[in-house]
Amino acid sequence: MTAEETDRIIEMAWEDRTPFEAIEAQFGISENSVIRLMRGELKRSSFNLWRKRVNSGVSQKHLLKRDSAINRFKSKMQRAVTMNVISKR
Repeated sequence: MTAEETDRIIEMAWEDRTPFEAIEAQFGISENSVIRLMRGELKRSSFNLWRKRVNSGVSQKHLLKRDSAINRFKSKMQRAVTMNVISKR
């Protein structure tokens, strides 16, 4: 995995509305692999804050826990990302 891919996975994992299923669809890595990646790449305190937020219910990281009205992976205000390249506006 390249540094750019790792950075993008971490960015997606931090976003509350990006489900683990979207990360798996784009990069082919499971939720457990994302957790291991986050644990290895983040400081311990940052990882603990992230895990606490993911498990608190504030985050909607699992499609089954999401409101059915949410049918997209990203905010309307977020820049378009295609094949891990952020398009310019």
